This record gives sequence, C-alpha cells and structure tokens, in this order.
Amino acid sequence: MKVSQAMTPEVRLTDPGQTIQEAARIMAEIDAGVVPVSENDKLVGMLTDRDIAIRAIARGQGPDTKVGDVMTRQVKYCFEDEEAEDVCRNMGDQQIRRIPVVNRDKRLVGILSLGDLAVSRDGGIAGQTLAAISQPGGGRPA
Repeated sequence: MKVSQAMTPEVRLTDPGQTIQEAARIMAEIDAGVVPVSENDKLVGMLTDRDIAIRAIARGQGPDTKVGDVMTRQVKYCFEDEEAEDVCRNMGDQQIRRIPVVNRDKRLVGILSLGDLAVSRDGGIAGQTLAAISQPGGGRPA
C-alpha cells in the first residue's frame, strides 16, 4: 500500500509568526496534536501539542509565544509514493507518531499518522510501529 492511500490529505498549516495559542486553536479545530509550520510556501517545522507543553508552558512562556520559538525544526517527511510499510518502519526507528507527506516536488500533500495506518486496509503495521515508537529512550529534543 502506498502512503497516499493511507494519509490524511487535508492539512491545516500555521506559520512561525503565529502564536502558540492560535496554533492550539487550529489543533483543536482539526482534533489533531500536530500542525505543520510553513513559511513562504516551504515546510519549515512541525508544532506538536508536546512542543507547546514542554518547550513553552513548562518554561513559563505564555500563549503569545511565537510558533517559531518552540516548533520542531528538524522535519522528517516521507513521499506520497513510498510504501507505507517502509515508512512505518522508519517512523518506528525515529520514534515519531505523525509524519508530513510530500510529493516529489517536495510540496506538502498530507500527513500520515498511526491513526491513519490503524484504519487502513493494512492496519497491522500500525501495531508494530507503535511498539517501536514506544521503546524507552527516544531521543526527543526538549
């Protein structure tokens, strides 16, 4: 199964100059824990609910903190025409639960999450990926 068959194609974006409160509203509207960060039509980061909690709130920063100050800058992505099983293996190795999907021109076309994989026709790979992601000691930046 190709990534394009399992991914969520509708993607909401934020930009580095928006506040984390505005980004959190987007997350609430789409019922997601992540929103890609785009600047000048280029993917420059990812903002997760964890980024907001750990990099902003836990450090005493308020709702007016800029997305660019707390986002994850190292963006891991996959291509829409890759095999979902290969991408899942990479997600497990990198201990990530969601990954942006780009086309071969590196334009954002969707997001692939464990949830997408779980409801796909090849849902068994989601459990294997979750087991790999859940291993202790994942080197997540704080």
